[in-house]
Amino acid sequence: MPWRHCRAEPARLRSRVTLALIVAVVSACGNEGAPVRRVTIPQGSSFAVAADSLESAGVLGAPRLFRIYASLTGRDRDIKAGTYLLEPGLSWNELIQALSAGRGIEQNLTVPEGLPLRDIIPLLARNIGAPVESLWVAARDSSVRRRLGVPSHDLEGYLFPDTYRFMYGTSAREAVREMVRRFEDIWEPAWDARLAEMGMSRHAVITLASIVEKEARLAEERPVIAAVYHNRLRQGMPLQADPTIQYAIGEHRTRVLYRDLKIDSPYNTYRNRGLPPGPIASPGRASIEAALFPANVPYRYFVAHPDGHHEFRVTFEEHTAARRLVQRRPSGARSRNTRSATRPR
Repeated sequence: MPWRHCRAEPARLRSRVTLALIVAVVSACGNEGAPVRRVTIPQGSSFAVAADSLESAGVLGAPRLFRIYASLTGRDRDIKAGTYLLEPGLSWNELIQALSAGRGIEQNLTVPEGLPLRDIIPLLARNIGAPVESLWVAARDSSVRRRLGVPSHDLEGYLFPDTYRFMYGTSAREAVREMVRRFEDIWEPAWDARLAEMGMSRHAVITLASIVEKEARLAEERPVIAAVYHNRLRQGMPLQADPTIQYAIGEHRTRVLYRDLKIDSPYNTYRNRGLPPGPIASPGRASIEAALFPANVPYRYFVAHPDGHHEFRVTFEEHTAARRLVQRRPSGARSRNTRSATRPR
């Protein structure tokens, strides 16, 4: 027993010395300040393959020593596959922690057009691993709202719908600001002159664009739908837009009922004339352009067919006839909503 103990001590000592030498080498290595590198660790990769991938990307030097270090520390298992965004100059401890925890894995996130903030927030939370509460705080950032000229209490409508690549672990503030930056990128300087020509603020145009986004099913109808609402605004008519009622209710409904039209909310465009206080969703570029450059048409009403296309009419009498035309279809094929005679539909 004493003899076995003596035989074991040199092995432990050698391991400790080797580990100390490796740590010394690690502390001498580094490439701080270099740009972030994208590293893909394929599914089922061994630690050796992962180390080689890190070396190829310029994140790691001496992959063999790195493997030995990981093995001696017992952390060369359970690495997570994925595409990582990593900074050169990370310590070996930090690299191993990233690989084992999946920290730094790039996530592809697609935010569809017409999604309201209440749906974007949980989508972001799942993607970057941030608490929902912190994302709501970021979406109400007063400094960002001030810069954008947003008078409403949050950034509804300004988190641009697009496909993003976020690292898991990205902060709530950075994720929200990146989506706002995308909005600012697509906003063309020439559009500011158009705002002055129309006598509208950018916030008003984004608000209108969000309604167009929720109403339009066919791309070619966006400018016409926008024209209907512009015509109603000019003539002092209520917009009577069902999507604003759904927003006020706080949930999507297939059909808006008569009793829903009585909801006491500034977003109820049946009870309140003019635009609601702010956007009801995030509009895409096409809807923003439609709100800025509506079609030159006199329509004030529209009604939807089951396939999503609309009948546009100028007078109330014409609109009533169009509604009857749609309602004559079999009950299973009726439009998504044809119950009101005075609304734009």
